[in-house]
Formats: sequence, C-alpha cells, structure tokens
Amino acid sequence: MKQIGSADNPRFKALHRLTQSSQERKKSGLSVLDGVHLVAAYREHVGLPEQVAVSRPGLTNPEVRALLGRMGRVETVLLGDALFKRLSSVVTPTGIMAVVRTPRPQPVPQEMDVCVMLEDLQDPGNLGSILRSCAASDVRHVLLSKDSVHAWSPRVLRAGMGAHFTLRIYEQVDLHAAARAFAGRLVATSQRASQSVFDTDLTGKLALVFGNEGGGITSGLVKAADAMVSIPMPGKAESLNVAAAAAVCLFERVRQLKKMRNDH
Repeated sequence: MKQIGSADNPRFKALHRLTQSSQERKKSGLSVLDGVHLVAAYREHVGLPEQVAVSRPGLTNPEVRALLGRMGRVETVLLGDALFKRLSSVVTPTGIMAVVRTPRPQPVPQEMDVCVMLEDLQDPGNLGSILRSCAASDVRHVLLSKDSVHAWSPRVLRAGMGAHFTLRIYEQVDLHAAARAFAGRLVATSQRASQSVFDTDLTGKLALVFGNEGGGITSGLVKAADAMVSIPMPGKAESLNVAAAAAVCLFERVRQLKKMRNDH
C-alpha cells in the first residue's frame, strides 16, 4: 500500500482532478466511487477497480478492511484524513473510494421486454433515485436522452447506491428513434392526463417514459406514446417529483404482474 502524505504528490493530484472535474472524468474515461457500499457493489457485480484510495481512519473500519482484502493486487494508496476529505464530497466519508473505468456507451438493444426512457432529466438525485427504483423493480434497461445528466457523475452514483452495476444504462440516446423502434407499448406520464396509471395495463412489453423536471415530455414523445397517464393526487400538492412518479409507476407494474401471476 503506497502512502501519500502531501497534496503535491502526483497521484493525489490525479485523484483530485478526477473528483473535481467532470471534464477530466470524461477525458480519462474514469469514474470515482465514494464509500463502502458503492465500492462493494462494484466489486460484487462488475469486478476489480483500477485504483483504490483509503484513509487512515478508514483502515479502522472492519467493512473497509474486509473490502480491501477482496481487492487482490489492485493499486491502493493510503491517505491522511485531511487529504482524503479533500477528495471526498461526502460530509462524513467512510474512508474508501475507488477509481473505475466508465462503461462505454452501448447501442440500444433491438429487443427489450421492458425499459424506462428518461428525456432531458437534469437533477442527479432524481436520476440516481430512479435507477434504484428500476433495479428494485427488476427493470434493467434505462435509456437517457442526449441532454440528460451524466449517469456516472459522482452525485448520481451516490444517489444510485450501487444500482448502476445491476442495470444496462444507455446514454446519448435518440429517444424518438428508440420510441419508434420499440416493439411494445409506450406509456408516458403527464399530470394533465385524464387516464390514471392505476387503470392502465402495465404488463407485457412496456416502455415507461418520464420527462424533464420542469418541462415534462416533449411533443414528439407525447405523439409516440400509446397512452398518457397521470398519478391521482387527492392532496394539495401540484405535482410529484419525477423520481417519486417513476417509483409509483414501476411498482404499480410490479403489483399488476404479481396479480396476474396469482390469477393464473
């Protein structure tokens, strides 16, 4: 384990650039995972990271020590607490982070039974939360439009809590072309729609479409949708957060599939 005691160390400077600059992450093709849960999820579902950084206090954490024991010959650097905190954006760091290779954008598959399409989503927390809901509801394909937030940014990764590593995430997607090519039904959400999601068939081949936090879904995707649905809100709120709306729709699908299985 290499020890770093100075902010002038080239390895520390390289790590600092990665944690601070989205341009640097895109140029290098690398992402940073901050925290025991994220690093452990990557190790379980993907494999070994490129590099691991651990703080001295982190070495006293049994979870961190156990995780380090599963890293094989991965280059590991040991940092003082003050240096590690300069890298971490977490208020109370767990003492471990990993540098991983960012997955290259893949073409959208010809055949998908179910997927979520996200148009121009801007908030990292919303995207991370939606990815968690997709993973939890067993919807494995997520398509992001060209103007959506980068799925592998640190804030999205933290909010996703490891969901990234169990999903197939497609970025920079032409959603209009994807909508035309999809062989199943497209169901899109709008608070102005008269049809309730609870009265809509969400079984079978399905694409659930969610739009920008402020503007919703553009007219092209509205026209491509087979159904526009809303979520009934008997309370006084004007609208639901897009991540909450996605969770409602995804788990309404889970409920319908379970009912269908029980009925048969």
